[in-house]
Amino acid sequence: MKWRIEAEARAELEAAVEWYEAARQGLGARFLDEFENGIRAIAAMPHAWHPLGDDLRRFRLRRFPYGIIYLDRAEEAEEIVIIAVAHLHRRPGYWRHRLGG
Repeated sequence: MKWRIEAEARAELEAAVEWYEAARQGLGARFLDEFENGIRAIAAMPHAWHPLGDDLRRFRLRRFPYGIIYLDRAEEAEEIVIIAVAHLHRRPGYWRHRLGG
């Protein structure tokens, strides 16, 4: 399964990695490892994670209060599109404008 990360989601990922690394050396790398584990889990079972709407799902990271918000395009395009790397306790739904219509 191929996947791509939208520019805003990539910026969120990079900001979170930087923040955790500044908080404690090595923690940013752990966050990135968790994100990559999440991508592998999503790619293996794209329909398994919490549905948020049509083709929209959330995978929650295990050790961090973040979710990977993605469009499940597995059936038609065999692709996962990462819309947001969202902190789950701040501004819920702020990323919804990224979905277009």
